[in-house]
Amino acid sequence: MEFKQELKKYQQIVDKELEKYIIKADCPEKQLYQAMEYSVMAGGKRLRPILVIATYQLFKETIEECMPYAVAIEMVHNSSLIHDDLPGIDNDDFRHGKPTNHKQFNEATAILAGDALQNKPYEIISQDLVNTKLDEMPKKVRVLQEFAQAIQKMLAGQYVDTQKEGKDISAEELKYIHQNKTGAFLKLCVRIGAILAEAPEEQVQKLTNYAEKIGLAFQIKDDILSEEGNEKVLGKPVGNDKKLGKCTYVSQYGLKRAKEILYQTTKEAIKELKDYGEKAEFLRELALYIQNRNK
Repeated sequence: MEFKQELKKYQQIVDKELEKYIIKADCPEKQLYQAMEYSVMAGGKRLRPILVIATYQLFKETIEECMPYAVAIEMVHNSSLIHDDLPGIDNDDFRHGKPTNHKQFNEATAILAGDALQNKPYEIISQDLVNTKLDEMPKKVRVLQEFAQAIQKMLAGQYVDTQKEGKDISAEELKYIHQNKTGAFLKLCVRIGAILAEAPEEQVQKLTNYAEKIGLAFQIKDDILSEEGNEKVLGKPVGNDKKLGKCTYVSQYGLKRAKEILYQTTKEAIKELKDYGEKAEFLRELALYIQNRNK
């Protein structure tokens, strides 16, 4: 199967699973649930849950076990997007070519929808734990711990990013922001897939190395797209990072050097998959997709 077809297949699997958790209720907080659905089903790339599934499938074929965690990760990711778009952070009006959550509803609803999408995953995971056999509990508890830690790192990266706007920062500070804001959660996705599939510890580490590289590549590409992307394709304005005075790989190194770092990082990520042969072809192609994407 060609990469684009396989990617679409995974996206459809994730979308179908997400729909199971959409709350449809005629109640006083009905609009809150509508706001949650609005962002979760807005048509994102689904890279994070797909990473969970594709990594899991390096070791096991059936994916039912990892699906609650894949869904949980996508919900938290969308909560971060809602909050990122708010006036107090990036102040964006559009995402995926549609009004951002606070523009479609209102700021209070968007804040609470983001909060709800960060809490709902714990309900999903705890329900899975209730149904877990005792001998499988240690790996699930480990995953839950790493899940919570990654959210904390993501929030730390977002905070430091906002505090450094308009300031000169070092290459190490820039790396710290992106390792936490973007990298920690992408790394989590791969680790969850490997841990749930009971991969040997040395394999978990190899895949962690891969994830760290694609996490950095993803952020560098975001920085490049913010500088020279197509607004119609991106579905949001270009140049907002520069307007806000954000320190990015482009502002730190220049566009040409940022692209060189992107290509080298992607190459290093793919190298980490050499032990898996054809089984890892999708993950190799995914690294290249991140490098070459236009949105």
